[in-house]
Amino acid sequence: MRMIDILERKRDGAELTRDEIDWVIEGYTKGTLPDYQMSALLMAILLRGMTRAEISQLTQAMVRSGRELRLRDMLGSYAVDKHSSGGVGDKTSLVVLPMVAACGVPVAKMSGRALGYTGGTLDKLESIAGFNVTLATEQFARQAREVGLVIAGQSEELAPADGLIYALRDVTATVPSIPLIASSIMSKKIAAGADGTVLDVKVGEGAFMTEADQGRELAQQMVRIGEDAGRDVTAVISNMNQPLGGAVGNAIEVREALDTLRGGGPEDLREHCLIIAGHMLGLAGQGERWHDPGEAREALAESLGSGAALRRFRDMVIAQDGDVRMVDEPERLPTARLVETLTAPRPGVVKVVPARGVIHAAFALGIGRESKVDELDHATGLWVHVKVGQRVAAGDPLVTIHANSEESLMRCREELDGLLPLSREDVAPLPLVLDEIHGRRQRRGPRSS
Repeated sequence: MRMIDILERKRDGAELTRDEIDWVIEGYTKGTLPDYQMSALLMAILLRGMTRAEISQLTQAMVRSGRELRLRDMLGSYAVDKHSSGGVGDKTSLVVLPMVAACGVPVAKMSGRALGYTGGTLDKLESIAGFNVTLATEQFARQAREVGLVIAGQSEELAPADGLIYALRDVTATVPSIPLIASSIMSKKIAAGADGTVLDVKVGEGAFMTEADQGRELAQQMVRIGEDAGRDVTAVISNMNQPLGGAVGNAIEVREALDTLRGGGPEDLREHCLIIAGHMLGLAGQGERWHDPGEAREALAESLGSGAALRRFRDMVIAQDGDVRMVDEPERLPTARLVETLTAPRPGVVKVVPARGVIHAAFALGIGRESKVDELDHATGLWVHVKVGQRVAAGDPLVTIHANSEESLMRCREELDGLLPLSREDVAPLPLVLDEIHGRRQRRGPRSS
């Protein structure tokens, strides 16, 4: 094969064959295909798109570029996973995964770090002193079997082609391609080895996908990839036009997650977690236990009320060398030196809580990364006390700033100035979920115990 022929075909809108896609991915992973030719192909894909067959073949080629885990073999049972496309205040994994594990379904998840406004689960967990996110594959599997819950960093052995291609996309203006985004996400999910995955696709101004139609298209593409790979996939398209929950930061989000695991927490975060966890149990059930959504929801709510989900989270922290005292006594988590609350200047109804504006204000405090080498301040963050459509009185708290320097406090205050306008008229609350897409369920025999 010649790369120039493949480039010409895709430039002219032709469908690439499986052999051509395999040849390209293998060559680029091995370093025999130069960056400039791969860049040209990525741009052609962005401009011309890909068919369903091409997208699935590209995904599988990236999976085959590295190691593929078999969680069912490791755990002896159906394994479920979740993926969030990231958003402001998105700490759902810290609540959802212990809930699902507490219901008897083991969860072994490989998570990522924050970049831009997408919150990183690993960064949040590292607010807990000593928490180890770097686990060997054998340790990862053993903890999943013995504890029923493990959250660790993505192994470099999984889908290495995706890492190479993503780095190239980042500097060649080819990131916003739905076929490339879908194949990137799903190659890692398939390689990580879960039988079923729930995708939480965020849309809105605080998400990568700002338009609902774009999010729906991305979700549909990923569900189709899962179907073609023989995996069970459900996609939930959720609203990210305001922060999820109240906390935006790292340690502050861990505190809110712990509060939710203790049966409290903000109503929207709790409800969103029940929805995502319910779909995970639904996939794990596959006609056996948990096939009834009402039964699943009841069991998940009970896991919060009884403390079972919190105990599972606690067991995970101990297994991964974290300081469990920070779970038992959240006040031990990192705390900021300066705390200031901004209040409503007059009575009214909250008109908007712009997620993008909130995260810009929080970034002034050092909660996230603009580049991969940036250091995080785990103690800082914002606590947003209001939601769209909420009525407030003069003097009611709007947002609390947690800062570690006068300078960052001042910058954050400036970013927040006028950010939460009040209306004299009623404003409709925002919906949590905009749509759901269910993949074709795979037929299978009874699960092994």
